[in-house]
Amino acid sequence: MTTVSFAGAKLALLSRGKLITILRDDKPDILFPAHWDFPGGGREGDESPEVCVLRETREELGLTLGEDVFSWRREFDSYRPEEGPVWFFVADLPELDVNRIRLGNEGQCWRQMRIDQFLRLSDAVPSLQARLRVYLEEVGQA
Repeated sequence: MTTVSFAGAKLALLSRGKLITILRDDKPDILFPAHWDFPGGGREGDESPEVCVLRETREELGLTLGEDVFSWRREFDSYRPEEGPVWFFVADLPELDVNRIRLGNEGQCWRQMRIDQFLRLSDAVPSLQARLRVYLEEVGQA
């Protein structure tokens, strides 16, 4: 699945009922500094949403995943509508070895946390909390 124009993509990566999250850098020139985030980021070149989010996940967490891991995907409006929509993916990998995770050169640290904990955080990226709620409602886990 591809879209002609989109700004970027994020991945809610679940393993054994917990999310893999990244604490964003604390820089004043980025959106939501020092907020909990999911792997993902901006589109490069003409890559598809799937290729974009998998590349970002590899760069940010050192995990090489295939497109077959996605259990859910949806296009959403972006904070910057002039750049196009964003994609949100969900992958549930109960056999993920979290010891393989290696933080890349973006973010302060990574953490596994419960879904309900992420949804209650005041310092999580709000749009990701909202998109995760849409997913949970759709799959009957809300």
